[in-house]
Amino acid sequence: MNSTILYVEDELSLGKIVKESLQRRGFEVVLESDGAKALALFKQTRPAVCVLDIMLPNKDGFEIAEEIRALDPQVPILFLTAKTQTADLVKGFTLGGNDYIRKPFSLEELIVRIDNVLRKTGRPLAAPADHIKIGKFRFYTNRQVLVNGREEKKLSYREAELLKLLYENRDGIIDRKSILNLLWGNDSFFNSRNLDVYITRLRMCLKEDENLEILTIKGVGYRFVLD
Repeated sequence: MNSTILYVEDELSLGKIVKESLQRRGFEVVLESDGAKALALFKQTRPAVCVLDIMLPNKDGFEIAEEIRALDPQVPILFLTAKTQTADLVKGFTLGGNDYIRKPFSLEELIVRIDNVLRKTGRPLAAPADHIKIGKFRFYTNRQVLVNGREEKKLSYREAELLKLLYENRDGIIDRKSILNLLWGNDSFFNSRNLDVYITRLRMCLKEDENLEILTIKGVGYRFVLD
């Protein structure tokens, strides 16, 4: 089954994190930041779904969607935008968009919406793995449970989502702003303090495995280390 996503996003930090997280979940993702190059990439990859930011340099998401629709009337198109005007919503759907996601958005919302449009075209996502092995732990993502031997720790929804995001981006640094926007919806001071609390809680949960560490990269974000 083709699981390629064409993702056009000019916020490079956000784009990288979303791309890597989707790849960890079994998608092939091609990321482009320049709207003028998106159509050529579409022709090259023939993706299963297109995720298009609207505000892009050189060519906006609406123009890209119109060009894609001329080539392929069926491929699902999801728009990403910070705009809230009804006229923009109408324009997006008029041009053949299948769904519309307002920024900031959570990664889980994006995945659910991608799954929905693929189901409508008869190409649903494969069932996710039952659990993730993280060092000594087994992390049951659906139940939000972290297991070490016979000991189980029930995580809150946001703790589980934060751990999943850190794990999925374990090969690099994930910046605070992107975490806050993806999991809380904005990077306000209040949510930033909440993030500090959740990081501390996760460190306590993972302390039994000395090879696991959530490193703080001062002024930037975090790096999840698995030795």
